[in-house]
Amino acid sequence: MKLDAVELREVALPLVSPFRTSLGTQTVRNALLVRVLSEEGEGWGECVAEDEPSYSPEYLAGAADVIKRFMIPALAGLDLDPAAVGPALGRLRGHPMAKAAVEMAVLDCWLRAHRTSLAAHLGGVRRRVRVGVSVGIAESVDALLTTVDRHLSAGYARIKLKIEPGWDLEPVRAVRETFGDGVMLTVDANTAYRLADLRHLAKLDAYGLALVEQPFAPGDLHAHAALAARMDTPVCLDESITSAEDAAEAIRRGACSIVNIKPGRVGGYLEARRIHDLARANGVPVWCGGMLETGLGRAANLALASLPGFTLPGDISATERYYHRDITRPFVLDGGEMAVPDSPGLGVLPEPADLEAATTSVETVRCRPPHHVHRSGAQPS
Repeated sequence: MKLDAVELREVALPLVSPFRTSLGTQTVRNALLVRVLSEEGEGWGECVAEDEPSYSPEYLAGAADVIKRFMIPALAGLDLDPAAVGPALGRLRGHPMAKAAVEMAVLDCWLRAHRTSLAAHLGGVRRRVRVGVSVGIAESVDALLTTVDRHLSAGYARIKLKIEPGWDLEPVRAVRETFGDGVMLTVDANTAYRLADLRHLAKLDAYGLALVEQPFAPGDLHAHAALAARMDTPVCLDESITSAEDAAEAIRRGACSIVNIKPGRVGGYLEARRIHDLARANGVPVWCGGMLETGLGRAANLALASLPGFTLPGDISATERYYHRDITRPFVLDGGEMAVPDSPGLGVLPEPADLEAATTSVETVRCRPPHHVHRSGAQPS
C-alpha cells in the first residue's frame, strides 16, 4: 500500500463543561485528524497532542508541522503496512503523538482493505468493555458530589478524581463517605506533587482507592517507588510510560503495580500492545487512558481495551460526557460498558456534516519520495 496523499485537518469541539486538572482548564478540545489516501482506500487517525506542551512536550501545531515536513516525506514511495510505519519513522526522534496519529491512519486504511477490525488485529477478546469516567477539579466539594452522583447514576463502573495540592484529602473523603465503599474510586495527580509530599499522599490509604495515578514528575521513578513502598494503595503510572522499555524499567524498580496505557503517549497502538503484553507477562494490570478524543480515537481505544490484560475500567467515557456534537456517531454507555466496534478498521467514520461543522482548517499534502539531501560538515559522534 503506497500513500497518494495525506490530509491534515484541525477540528474544534466545545466541551459540555470545563475540564480542570492540575495542569489547567480546557473548554474546547482542538484536535488534529490525519486522513491517508491510497490506491486501497482511505484511513483516519487522530493526534491527541494538546494546544500547549503541558501534559507532554508535544503540542498540536508542532505535531502538524512535523507530520507535514518530516513524516509524510519519510513514508512517501514506501510499500506500507501498519508494522512498517514505526521503522520508517524511526530516525525521527520523539514526537510519539504525531507518530501515533500517522500509524493509526495507516492501520485504519490497511485494515479496511483487509476487512479486519482493529480489535481483531490487536488481539481483542471482548465485545464490550467496562468504562469509567474522569472528574475534573471542581469549584467546591458540593459541586463535586453533584457531578459524581450524576456519573454514578449513568452507570459508570469507576470514578476517577483529579487532585492537586489543596484539593485531595477533603474531596476524596467526601466522595467516599457520600457514596460508600462499593464505588471503585481512583485519583489522578498529573505530576502535581513532590517527594516532600510523601507522608501527605500516604493518608489517601484511608479511603480504599483502587489506585493513585502519577503523583510525581514523569522521570522520578525513585519517588514513585518510595510512595509504593509506603502505601497500601497501588501506584499507577501514566506520564512516566512512553514505551515498553519505560514500562519494564518502572516495574523492575517497583515504581508502579498498575499501568495506564495511552496510545498517543506511547507512539501508537502497536506499541500500546507491546506494553500490554509486557505488563501481562509480569502480572501487572493495565487500563486505557483518555485524552478527550473524538469518536475516532474513542473507537480505537475501545478496540485496545478489549485485549485480555485490560482488567480495569478505562477512561473511554460516552460521547455525551464531553461533547454535545462529535465528528462521528455518538458512543453510548450501557450498564457501565461500551461496545467495541467490530467493523473493518476503526469501525467508524466521520459524519460529513458534523466533520464540516467542527473543521477549522484543512491541508492536503501530496506524497512524493524525499529528494536526496546532501549533508556536509562533521557528523555527531
